[in-house]
Amino acid sequence: MTSTASETTLSSTAPVPTSAVELSIGGMTCASCAARIEKKLNRMDGVAATVNFATEKAKVTYGTGVEVADLIATVMKTGYTAEEPPPPTPPSGDTAEAEAAHTGDGELLSLRQRLLVSLVLSVPVILMAMVPVLQFDNWQWLSLTLAAPVVVWGAFPFHKAAFTNARHDAATMDTLVSMGTLAAFGWSLWALFFGHAGMPGMRHGFDFTVSRTDGSSSIYLEAAAGVTAFILAGRYLEAKSKRRAGAALRALLELGAKDVTVLRGGNEVRVPVGQLTVGDRFVVRPGEKVATDGTVVEGSSAVDASMLTGESVPVDVTVGDTVSGATVNAGGRLVVQASRVGSDTQLARMAKLVEDAQNGKAEVQRLADRISGVFVPVVILIALGTLLTWLFVTGDATAAFTAAVAVLIIACPCALGLATPTALMVGTGRGAQLGILIKGAEVLESTRRVDTVVLDKTGTVTTGRMTLQDVYAAEGVDKDELLRLAGALEHASEHPIAQAVAAGAVERAGSLPVPENFESLAGLGVQGVVDGHAVLVGREKLLKEWVIGLPHELAEAKAAAEAEGRTAVAVAWDGEARGVLTVADAVKETSAEAVAELRGLGLKPVLLTGDNQLVAESVARAVGIDEVIAEVLPQDKVDVVRRLQNEGRTVAMVGDGVNDAAALATADLGLAMGTGTDAAIEAGDLTLVRGDLRVAADAIRLSRKTLATIKGNLFWAFGYNVAALPLAAFGMLNPMIAGAAMAFSSVFVVTNSLRLRSFK
Repeated sequence: MTSTASETTLSSTAPVPTSAVELSIGGMTCASCAARIEKKLNRMDGVAATVNFATEKAKVTYGTGVEVADLIATVMKTGYTAEEPPPPTPPSGDTAEAEAAHTGDGELLSLRQRLLVSLVLSVPVILMAMVPVLQFDNWQWLSLTLAAPVVVWGAFPFHKAAFTNARHDAATMDTLVSMGTLAAFGWSLWALFFGHAGMPGMRHGFDFTVSRTDGSSSIYLEAAAGVTAFILAGRYLEAKSKRRAGAALRALLELGAKDVTVLRGGNEVRVPVGQLTVGDRFVVRPGEKVATDGTVVEGSSAVDASMLTGESVPVDVTVGDTVSGATVNAGGRLVVQASRVGSDTQLARMAKLVEDAQNGKAEVQRLADRISGVFVPVVILIALGTLLTWLFVTGDATAAFTAAVAVLIIACPCALGLATPTALMVGTGRGAQLGILIKGAEVLESTRRVDTVVLDKTGTVTTGRMTLQDVYAAEGVDKDELLRLAGALEHASEHPIAQAVAAGAVERAGSLPVPENFESLAGLGVQGVVDGHAVLVGREKLLKEWVIGLPHELAEAKAAAEAEGRTAVAVAWDGEARGVLTVADAVKETSAEAVAELRGLGLKPVLLTGDNQLVAESVARAVGIDEVIAEVLPQDKVDVVRRLQNEGRTVAMVGDGVNDAAALATADLGLAMGTGTDAAIEAGDLTLVRGDLRVAADAIRLSRKTLATIKGNLFWAFGYNVAALPLAAFGMLNPMIAGAAMAFSSVFVVTNSLRLRSFK
């Protein structure tokens, strides 16, 4: 029996085979829609699903016995559409860019047209209702003519969503918007055609007294049209934010080469990069991108891998060395044999990391949509209860319907539609003036909880480019002469370190002479004749080949520089060592001040880099960072962020390279330097346009202030309406005053948001 029990336990704990699929979801209008779909999918046996409203995708894992068709059917039964996205195809120049730009444009354009038309028609309706002096004879019929297209056509998306939700026994803010606008519009039609409101000479008083009036003489077209226009404005701003959801992946894929020179039968043939196969040999000339991952089979050069690794120091490669797609050949001609193509390349794997991170479940859903799950049904029940109670107690149908409409109108979420967009508009506008771009309201919650900030080294804390640092001259050698002769020779080289020396020499010593008999020696340096001197510039090994040794003081300077992670370049002429030049990625002047400001916000800074430990510790000491994580491969940066999160930290990530994109998307808050790559910028939640790390502290402060404003707006948007619900239900608040209260709450929300303009 013991054996049987053991076997049973083993079989019950054996892993169940699972498959994964990503579905494109259509028809979602708010975060509560995503929650409903996720709930329905997770009720299926063996299914675990995460639905992302921003990217409109569902990431689903399922076990045996479940088919993709079953998942799609479940989504469709819930009232939405679902399909498997087509397999990705390699980008092909302008075509891929045009297709990517076109995606979602039709929906955004349609929403924009709906908004503009609704605004143009609604403004005169609101003005005529609120300003009695504008009410000429039969003005009410003009109001009806203008308001009808807004309520019917402008609000059609809300009516459609409300109908779909009703078919599946659900209610969202769309339900309340639809019911409120239709109730106000329906009552107005009744009052105009069957009541007294359609009489010539009718005037609409603007009365703030808490009392019931003759409902048959009142119309509420301004409430119906105004609510529609306000909510459409909020939806349009939200759609613009969602439009950028897939831009990080497009930016990553656009980094790759579009075509490549392939060697076939001894001839060079230019073909699209998508036609490359494993084993093909292709040519990479100076300045060109490497088409795909491969091995160098001919030539030697320096390869700039900063787009992928984020590190500014170029890598010397020769026969037998591996190179990655999207890196740039900074030196001589290379012939590379393709080892990985398509989705197997390092660039494609990075794109997959960003996609996985973006499709993860957002921790914070929009507050209004969360509350609507309870708020909407409660308001509907209160309105229905008000109608029935008044009918039962008084038997007055007009009074009963007036009170019920007042309940719906006072609860109609006009201010809720403005609460987030207005604060976000003002906050982002002020941020743009300060060099800060905030992508959406959903990223702001993380700024309040962040306690750790991970700083990428290259391009974030440092300048991201090699620069001349120190000049050590041998005894009796003039530093300007040393720079002039070394700089002249290095100026003729394409190597990035040589270019850094040449640029520094021009800046410090002035114009440079033209060298003669210049020769570049792969992996060693350069040699030539400058002003009659036989000059050598490069590694110490180059000098040794000419039987030239470094004096003791120069050897010490070289060792000290290398101990700090800098690159030391030896210079000799006429058979003697004359000096040592050091080159490094310089620390930005403002980085130390920025780190101090981040500490002042209660954040613990962490320096993260793929560079060696010595370089990382040197930079960390210069800016005042205690925790250093160095020698991290690009694909492992995501793991570092996740490890810190697993330790209970809420992590902000600041970076600028392609290798930072996935980590930026994975972090609780991603801050991308605007001077970096498009992939990093699109993956981040906040973009620091100026490339100054001090702006990171400003960004967090502004985000926290904007979040506080949004929460205050939401509180008062609900507060005004909820507080007035009992008055409306007891017949003490006519619909006109309900509309006024709703308008006042909107004015308060806008005024409160405008305070962000004074942020410093």
